Amino acid sequence: MPNIRQLDPTASPLDYFGFELRRYRESAGMSQQALGDCIFCTGSLIGQIETAHKVPTREFAERADAALMTDGCFSRLVGLVLRSQLPTWFQAYAEMEAKATYISKYQCQLVDGLLQTPEYAEALLSFDHADKAEEMVAARMDRQRILQREQPPALWVILDESVLLQTVGSRQVMRKQLGRLLSFRDDSWVHIQVLPFDVGAHAGMMGSFNLLRFDDDPDIHYSESYDQGHMTANPQVIRERSVGYARLQAAALSERESAALIARVMEERYGDQPAAEGSGVA
Repeated sequence: MPNIRQLDPTASPLDYFGFELRRYRESAGMSQQALGDCIFCTGSLIGQIETAHKVPTREFAERADAALMTDGCFSRLVGLVLRSQLPTWFQAYAEMEAKATYISKYQCQLVDGLLQTPEYAEALLSFDHADKAEEMVAARMDRQRILQREQPPALWVILDESVLLQTVGSRQVMRKQLGRLLSFRDDSWVHIQVLPFDVGAHAGMMGSFNLLRFDDDPDIHYSESYDQGHMTANPQVIRERSVGYARLQAAALSERESAALIARVMEERYGDQPAAEGSGVA
């Protein structure tokens, strides 16, 4: 008889998900293969998730709910599971970001996580976290669900022009990523501006930062270093950074001009490149 790994459901959200999946499946009298057949995956994947060796996707959770008639149990749990895949120091910020009603961000190096494509995120995360990239990408994509809410937060993102020119992954990855930025042109809740090189010294020279505003709680300023995040509600910091952000908005290209620049870079830098004439070997 196989030695079935016993999970401690209190160990982590992932362990709890696996524990509950096994409990519901066994109560339904189904084998791992039978459940896999029902939700269009392998029995092996069911086993990996039940033993906390694999992180479930949101689609998996929804299908498991339907197959096991759990009244949305796994759909509710999967958000906690995916959030637990974020770096520990980032999780507190992610929780606050999900509650904010107005989000302002300045990014000097990367496309902001709320606007990234899966391919761009994978290219970034695979560099330092190759063994966990799949799970971390899923967690990052799940963060973006706040933009699909019936009442999403107002999001304002200022990107340094260098973000458009730094090739992450490949030219194809960048072309798709810039296309994603352009897809927000008609979104009344998402505003994107580009800070051009020729503005010279500006209020974001010290690095990227975010400002979160809430209906009933104090504003929060967030910045991060290589391996930790820094959140504060200090009124003086909020005042200074709010003024700094307003200055960045004033210095940046308008939304229309920003979209035109993004489109131009997408075509000229990441568009189809014709083969060089006369490249044949005589």
